[in-house]
Amino acid sequence: MSFVADDSSDSLVSIARAVRARGLKGEIVADLLTDFPERFEAIDRLIAVSPVGHRRSVELESFWFQKDRIVLKVVGVDSVESAQQLIGFDFCIPEAERVPLSDNEYYDFELEGCNVRDVSGKDIGKVERVLKTGGAEILEIAAVDGATVLVPLAESIVIEIDISAKRILIDPPEGLLELS
Repeated sequence: MSFVADDSSDSLVSIARAVRARGLKGEIVADLLTDFPERFEAIDRLIAVSPVGHRRSVELESFWFQKDRIVLKVVGVDSVESAQQLIGFDFCIPEAERVPLSDNEYYDFELEGCNVRDVSGKDIGKVERVLKTGGAEILEIAAVDGATVLVPLAESIVIEIDISAKRILIDPPEGLLELS
């Protein structure tokens, strides 16, 4: 198995994460990390990023969807053993190629790392991740006191999001921050 090293420092967006090998021909089962799975139809190259951050450019030979996952076939990955070497890798595209969103819509990775304050100016903490619940999404915040705070990503609570400044302003209802 040979890959072309990708030494660029371009910002990337993960669209799938390899979880296991499948079959005898080097297929890779991956979790979808995109809300736009149709994007794979227009992709012929991906950047495979190892768990420690090493990047490799790979050519996508084929793909298909299986339940809530995607099965990827990468050129040059032709055995179970070579597919297993990619377990844990993220398959990414350059950030410039991401699907544009409407106003007031954000990618999870844009919200992660944002500092959260309430309307009185109190520092709440930093967004660790966005939880998908089937209803309103939830901001999981690492609070300044070490606790975890959960805040619904609802317009009535999240007053302002400034991605460029990595800042989120909230107006939580009384008692919300004490529930976590």
